[in-house]
Amino acid sequence: MKIVTFGEIMLRLAPPGFQRFTQARSFNAIYGGGEANVAVSLANYGEEVEFVTRLPQNDLGDACLMSLRSYGLHTDHIARGGDRIGIYFLETGAAQRGSKVIYDRANSSLSTIQTGTIDWKEVFDGADWFHWTGITPAVSKGAADVCREAIQIAREMGVTISTDLNYRAKLWKWGKKPVEVMTDLVSMCDLALGNEEDADKVFGIKAPQSDVTAGKVDADHYLHVCEALAKKFSSLKTICITLRGSLSASHNTWSGVLWKEGTFYSAPTYDILPIVDRVGGGDSFMAGLIHGLRKYTDDPQKALNFAAAAACLKHSIIGDFNAVSVSEVEKLMGGDASGRVSR
Repeated sequence: MKIVTFGEIMLRLAPPGFQRFTQARSFNAIYGGGEANVAVSLANYGEEVEFVTRLPQNDLGDACLMSLRSYGLHTDHIARGGDRIGIYFLETGAAQRGSKVIYDRANSSLSTIQTGTIDWKEVFDGADWFHWTGITPAVSKGAADVCREAIQIAREMGVTISTDLNYRAKLWKWGKKPVEVMTDLVSMCDLALGNEEDADKVFGIKAPQSDVTAGKVDADHYLHVCEALAKKFSSLKTICITLRGSLSASHNTWSGVLWKEGTFYSAPTYDILPIVDRVGGGDSFMAGLIHGLRKYTDDPQKALNFAAAAACLKHSIIGDFNAVSVSEVEKLMGGDASGRVSR
């Protein structure tokens, strides 16, 4: 059975190395976006994955499509149309200087999508899992409507639905507050993921005694967040929170917790120094969790540990996509964090 993800993939433009925008005389160009990042990771793990989006009918759209296909994704239901591909500019931070993102997504092909563009019943034929993120409904009313359309049909067809809350303050500009849109959409989901602050920013649910910027993200404090989300959304049977302690742009701690039908699990904590590229860390966790829950069906702890290890490794990979294998993740899960040369 296949996994389907839906959202916007963008052209990512970043100055080389750790240059600032003001220093840049060239930009490295790749593609990335939350739901595409999840799809590529899952394909790396041997899952059958279909990514759905909308791309312009031009050379950049063609190039993006070729890139997606190179990772083994099914792309048969990617719609073509609209004026342009969305872009985001990334300035990679280091030490005490944080990274910066500038979005250039107005009037992108995905932002102008309308309901009826995608034949969702055909998309979900042969699928047992659908993943979307809070980024998609933030982009535009049209994208939010299509996301809801997909969720409703997936639910009708008995497909498991997961979401990453993924709050992006810079995107919610089309007239609705996140809570107004997300409450309806999340109420139809089976699994929800968020980072340390997503539940607070979207639903006003905050972990007690937590301070992300001071690295204080005690796992036990997030049981409250999981239980509050489960109380608010009766459909959620699995809730996961990623725990990032930001000591600096180059040094983070990383872990996660999982609540599954009343039982609470905590992952090991990784100390990540130095960070090569943290973009896509949450997406790599989500992909690891989906794969872990499908592979270790009777062991939620092992599924959580797989997700945390996969996301830890992502911080060593340049680009949005997590280019690691199952064996590499399982090696770290087993306790080998030495980073020794494999000969």
